[in-house]
Amino acid sequence: MAVNEKNILNRLYFIAGCMFIFALLIVFKLLSIQFVQGEKYKSMAEKRLVKNVTIPANRGNIYSVDGNLLATSIPKYDIRIDAVTPTSKVFEENIKALSDSLAVYYGKPSANYQKKLRAARANRNRYYLLARNVGYSDYMRFRSFPLLKLGAFKGGLIVEQTTKREYPMGGVAQRTIGYERVDDAGNVTRPGLDGAFGAKYLSGVDGKRLKQKIGNGQWKPVADYNQVEPQDGYDVYTTISSNIQDIAHHALLQQLEYYKAEHGCVVVMEVKTGEVRAISNLARTEEGNYYEKRNYAVWESHEPGSTFKTMVLTAALEDKVVDTATIVDTGHGRKRFYGRDITDSKYGGYGKISIARALEVSSNIGLATVVDQNYSQQPEKFLNRLKSWGLDKPLGLPIIGEGDPVIPGPGHKLWSKNALPSMAYGYNLRLTPLQVLTFYNAIANDGVMVKPRFIKRVKELNREIEHFDRQVINDKICSDETVKQMQEVLKNVVVRGTGRSLYSPYFSMAGKTGTAKTEYWMDDWNDDPRYVSSFAGYFPAQNPKYSCIVIIHKPSIKKGYYGADVSGPVFKRIAQKIFTETPIVEELESLEVASQVADKSYKGYYDIAQTYKTIMPSVVGMPVMDAVALLENMEVSIKVKVQGSGEVASQSVAKGEKLKKGQTVVIKA
Repeated sequence: MAVNEKNILNRLYFIAGCMFIFALLIVFKLLSIQFVQGEKYKSMAEKRLVKNVTIPANRGNIYSVDGNLLATSIPKYDIRIDAVTPTSKVFEENIKALSDSLAVYYGKPSANYQKKLRAARANRNRYYLLARNVGYSDYMRFRSFPLLKLGAFKGGLIVEQTTKREYPMGGVAQRTIGYERVDDAGNVTRPGLDGAFGAKYLSGVDGKRLKQKIGNGQWKPVADYNQVEPQDGYDVYTTISSNIQDIAHHALLQQLEYYKAEHGCVVVMEVKTGEVRAISNLARTEEGNYYEKRNYAVWESHEPGSTFKTMVLTAALEDKVVDTATIVDTGHGRKRFYGRDITDSKYGGYGKISIARALEVSSNIGLATVVDQNYSQQPEKFLNRLKSWGLDKPLGLPIIGEGDPVIPGPGHKLWSKNALPSMAYGYNLRLTPLQVLTFYNAIANDGVMVKPRFIKRVKELNREIEHFDRQVINDKICSDETVKQMQEVLKNVVVRGTGRSLYSPYFSMAGKTGTAKTEYWMDDWNDDPRYVSSFAGYFPAQNPKYSCIVIIHKPSIKKGYYGADVSGPVFKRIAQKIFTETPIVEELESLEVASQVADKSYKGYYDIAQTYKTIMPSVVGMPVMDAVALLENMEVSIKVKVQGSGEVASQSVAKGEKLKKGQTVVIKA
């Protein structure tokens, strides 16, 4: 019996010991949590209840070169109320007046809002929505409503601000201006200028606001102010002219619709500066409508066709392997090169013609013959000439997605014996529309090749942050003689060549038509051939102001496909409308005649104005008008009386005397 009692006591002691140890462990853990890990768990608790929420900064505005708004960030507001925060007295004193204000705003009965607000308070709703996505004026109106005007702590006002990007010109030039696309993961994509200059200039600096969790995944601002105020982005002023953009867009759209083409693009560029005044890219939907699907002018690298013949003839003239009078035999319109026939568009051919005339009538055989005869044994000479113009490299545009050009040479997969003859009329190589236009612009600019530019300046309100000047790619692509010859040939293309249907005796243009077969490798191309129609040039032909390229892909062959018929009229329409509907401001070197006397007089006036601010200067000998302007703009407000006209002969207050406020100074002439 004693043994059993002893065993029971031992077990009890053991259990008690274990419980004691367990209790010590609990105490130790509590002390550890409180004194050692307390801050950690406190921080975790606070993170679950309070957090800093990012407030996106307003992106800067994008303007046209003439000051019209192209893109802007509009603030939008959600207005909510914490129905629990106001005291019972405050709530009851203001609920009817608040309901009346809501009734006037929405045009619904006041009693309806009283019922909803009382239900929100009874249900302890701390996040009740009053208005969603309202503009700034409506937001300020809500802030003036009874109860809400008491703010966050007394009235329960909750304001959540977001920004929405607006585009006043709608879909016009959208691919160039840019827009926002948000995927399911919340990632934002911005093409065009909005994306190119967003990170550096437009994006601004985000702000922070402290919010507290109030249950059911809802968060309300802790205070009625931001912990860190967002800083708006800078404004970007582009080179785009809203008027020229509108002209180009509608001229292209009209032609695409008529020819039921797949897609097309237009670029208008200022010759001297390279500033892009208009860029339109339109593609056809399944329903037959057109919209800005891709920036074809920047992105699409394709075979340029006959517009490349201008580069070919420029190279041959500059290398002095031909002159404009060199005769080339085009035969009867068909000639065989290395086992493959090349044909001209004219049935029966052009016979023997000058190489200048070959370009005017766009003879494939004429250009291919010249290139084959003069460069087949030394293709690098021809290719190096093209590369010296930068045609083998992208232009380095800031807009994302610029296409890569392709100029094949020996060893390239596109190279063969037929490579050079094919390149002579714009096949077997690839260029983007902007690359082609850049070359034509250089011809118009007397050989100076400038980089296409989309941005003119960056500003913060009235303060200029950065200014962009023209960038010269090549200060002289060829000799003055070659430039003048090419200018004359391109003018004659319109006067008497493939572009003669565009000729007007009242308005001069110069350029080159292009018609290239595309997808010609398809087996059924004879039944359904596809073409790319183009026209590249400049206007006026003398002292060019603008260069322009028009490219239309896959027009309906039932209506036409030649460059002169499809793309040429767009070029002509744009050129004529620009000069009839757009004010042209010519930059003059100076209307002032240099005068040493005038310069000396102005310097004297400036020096006096900077030196004498509260002390009377000597104005004797100055023109009366200058003396009055000087005295009336001093830091001391004085009255000036004038007697006579001409130059000042005397003054009532001597030079060096300190002026008093309201003092009268008489000057006599």
